[in-house]
Amino acid sequence: MSEIPARAEEPTEPTESEGPAQHAPLGDAVWQSSPPGSIYDYIKVASFSIGPDGLVDQWSLRAEQLLGIRAEDAVGADPIDSFIDPDLRERGQRKMTEILDGREWTGVVPFRTPDGATGSGDANAPRGQRGLAEVYVMPTRTEDGQRAAVCIVVDVRVLRSIETDLAASQAIFGQSPFGFLLIDPDLRVRRANQRFASVFGGTPDDHRGKGVHDYLPRAEADRVSATLRRVLETGDSITDMHVTGFVPGTEERRHWSVNLYRVHSGSGRPIGVAWLGTDITARRQAAREAAAARRNLALLNEAGARIGNSLDLETTARELLDVVVPGFCDLATVDLYQGLLAGDETPPGLADGSAELRRVAFSSAVSEVPFHGTGERVKLGAVHHYPFNSPCADALRTARPRTVPAEEGGLVQSTIAVPMVAHDTVVGLVQFARTKGSEPFGDRDRDLAVELAARAAVCIDNARLYRREHERALILQRSLLPPGDPEASGLDIACRYLPGNAATGRASEVGGDWFDVIELPGHRTALVVGDVMGRGLRAAVAMGELRTAVRTLAQLDLEPAEVLGQLDEIARGLGAPGGVQQATRAARRPREADLSEVYLATCVYAVYDAVTRRCTFANAGHLPPVLVEPGESALMLDVPPGLPLGVGGEPFEEVEVELPEGALLALYTDGLVESRDHPLDEGLRAFVGALTDPAQPLEDVCDQVLHTLDSHHGEDDIALLMARVQGLPGDSVGDWTLPREPRSVGRAREYARAQLLAWDMEPLVDTTELLVSELVTNALRYGEGEIRLRLLLDRTLVCEVWDSGLVQPRRRRARDTDEGGRGLQLVGLLSAAWGSRRTPHGKTVWFELPLPGADTQLTDPAEALLSLF
Repeated sequence: MSEIPARAEEPTEPTESEGPAQHAPLGDAVWQSSPPGSIYDYIKVASFSIGPDGLVDQWSLRAEQLLGIRAEDAVGADPIDSFIDPDLRERGQRKMTEILDGREWTGVVPFRTPDGATGSGDANAPRGQRGLAEVYVMPTRTEDGQRAAVCIVVDVRVLRSIETDLAASQAIFGQSPFGFLLIDPDLRVRRANQRFASVFGGTPDDHRGKGVHDYLPRAEADRVSATLRRVLETGDSITDMHVTGFVPGTEERRHWSVNLYRVHSGSGRPIGVAWLGTDITARRQAAREAAAARRNLALLNEAGARIGNSLDLETTARELLDVVVPGFCDLATVDLYQGLLAGDETPPGLADGSAELRRVAFSSAVSEVPFHGTGERVKLGAVHHYPFNSPCADALRTARPRTVPAEEGGLVQSTIAVPMVAHDTVVGLVQFARTKGSEPFGDRDRDLAVELAARAAVCIDNARLYRREHERALILQRSLLPPGDPEASGLDIACRYLPGNAATGRASEVGGDWFDVIELPGHRTALVVGDVMGRGLRAAVAMGELRTAVRTLAQLDLEPAEVLGQLDEIARGLGAPGGVQQATRAARRPREADLSEVYLATCVYAVYDAVTRRCTFANAGHLPPVLVEPGESALMLDVPPGLPLGVGGEPFEEVEVELPEGALLALYTDGLVESRDHPLDEGLRAFVGALTDPAQPLEDVCDQVLHTLDSHHGEDDIALLMARVQGLPGDSVGDWTLPREPRSVGRAREYARAQLLAWDMEPLVDTTELLVSELVTNALRYGEGEIRLRLLLDRTLVCEVWDSGLVQPRRRRARDTDEGGRGLQLVGLLSAAWGSRRTPHGKTVWFELPLPGADTQLTDPAEALLSLF
């Protein structure tokens, strides 16, 4: 025993030259400090020996660490007296005797570290600590043959912990619902659990020694192997790595989510990689379906936002294709029934799908793909029809989507033809196609295609209905505007009317803008421009009613302010049941009447006198007229705007302006000078600035204005009325004042004869003399004050007789026995027109005769006289 050292030394570490074999074959000697995966990495085993005298004669370093007793304190001590509780010592002595008699013994022994010593190798542990050790005693002999013993001691707490850890590890590994692998440093399966084996077949032991290439396709296996090596080298864990492969015996592609982390021995040495995988194929499919649903929802939202922004059929069709290509398909076309585009409600062949269609839109995300669906290739804009037995014709007949077979050798692999149905009416067909390499259309795609086509169909049908109403309203509106180029005495007239869609190239509702040129007696002309607020057919109808009312009031020869006053009352009655017939009631209603019941309109009314070249203006909330005098810059006339028609409550004011020869007068609506992007002030300045050369032909001036202001108009209708002053020459006017005496009748005839002969109008002399005599005689008999005779020669001959009386002449039927009463009947028979009007100082009675010419047939005065008796 003396030759045995007092302390068992630990094995010395080998040097690097010894080259420890990290992965030596099983069974080979491994000379290194701690072999990989050694049990001693987890269990700290202590040893000591007992001599023949029952005292400790050897005490290892591990014993010192485990029991907390230094070797110098342990060697030579009685282990029973020193480490066993007093109440167990007697029994312990008996066991020691048996051991020294040569018996092996294994058991659990409670022990207590003495005062001044710590157990468990922890220097900070409390002194005199109790413990529980599992001891394995092996009898031995000394060199001289005496009996002794070698004791192996393990802390029971460590054993119980290892047992618990092993049980937990086995439960986690074996009972886990996930596929669990332990992969060694050679990337071979060291252990697999039952879940993994149930997926890939066999028992868990059948998978030992296999590599990832035995389970995954080559490219995927190479990627996973590289990842495993990186985890082994760096220790960085990998979470939710997606792996794709196939289950043995099936062709079904499966997807797994794999977590990888490096596994270490008790000493911290890497011994492999843990693989924890779960099948996410169903989750991936659900995620794909959810993503597809989100894409479809986003596509529908985009369709709702982008389709139908225009009321143009072709634009709406293109908006649909802009949404679906390339987000939903690679190619698409839209065909609409040609008859519906032309305005026919039920074109022939609509029921059986054989009606002609026009390709209005085509879009492709793939270059040079001759996609045309069924039949011959159809060019954009071409009119065509599908063969009766084709899938497209069947889709049109049944109003159900149909699959179009792919052409052999073509690039298109999947096509669906979807009818465009709006309000139970098929308006066209849209085809969606995907090329090879794209996923074919499925049931979900078909449902989405039907929804997209239905949304576009409703928008297209709305655009079609709008186009029909718009065209009707436009026809109505244009029928109410002056036909051709209006003519007026002493004025050169040019006009333009542009509906909103004509100004912008886009569809828009027809507006209530109008203009008119009304010839009045005495070579006077009424110029009118107005704008009914609002748009659509109702605005056009209201415009027509107001225009008719203006013409009627103008023929009464009222002053401009009076015309607008009466028109205001009429406008207030348009919103009530009965329309214009309610104007009288509207005039009696309180001024604070509900404006929602009336139509509001603006209007400027001007009366130009060609003899005096004076123009009287009245304005009802309209933009001011623009005047350009020769050699001067354009300016806006200061005409009090007044309130719009239909508001009521305020009288209108008049402004009289003398217009020089050659002056240019412009009346217009706000569509010319105002738009959403350009304020009114900017537009008015641009309009005034555009009138730089008023001397050029009036038609050219209009075109120049529209061209210059092109960026300032668009959303609203445009009405432009321009007039250049060409006053009646002085030698075309004969004007005389007659005293109030009978001789004035003869003088009037003389003046008229002499003037007509001077104008070379001899064929009109007899008729004019007769009619002048009648009017002057009436003025003497029924009028007041002095008499004025005026002859005006222009496109017609106008004769006027003025007096201060207020009583208007009234035509009546004379009886056979009456001596008088036939004068005005004679005027009506011989003249082209006649009438009377009030003046500021009385009245004027007038008649008009056409100028002699090849197309003029004059009535013989003698025959006219005879016809009255």
